[in-house]
Amino acid sequence: MLRGGVTGLISVQTNMKIIVTEQANKWFEEELELEKGDAVRFYGKVYGKTEVHDNYSVAMQVAEPNDVLAKATVNGITYFAEKWDEWFFSEYDFKIEYDEKADEIRYRFLS
Repeated sequence: MLRGGVTGLISVQTNMKIIVTEQANKWFEEELELEKGDAVRFYGKVYGKTEVHDNYSVAMQVAEPNDVLAKATVNGITYFAEKWDEWFFSEYDFKIEYDEKADEIRYRFLS
């Protein structure tokens, strides 16, 4: 049971899309040494900031999909978010792109 006697989470219907640019996919393949069939999970973590969240930032890990909220596959690599993390992505599409000047990944939340 959660605080206040709540016994479950309220689910918000979502049609979220994950968009991964080819350059971002290449960065992930090289930096994480990914191969076809691998998967990368994105989720919210405490501390940091995004363009739509205060006190939360994007985290990622190589993991197997379980209960998928949204996913995209590029060159055999699956990028996904789990339904458990819907609170973080709700109302937005999630774009992953590569910033060549900074040589890093940028996460965008598109409404």
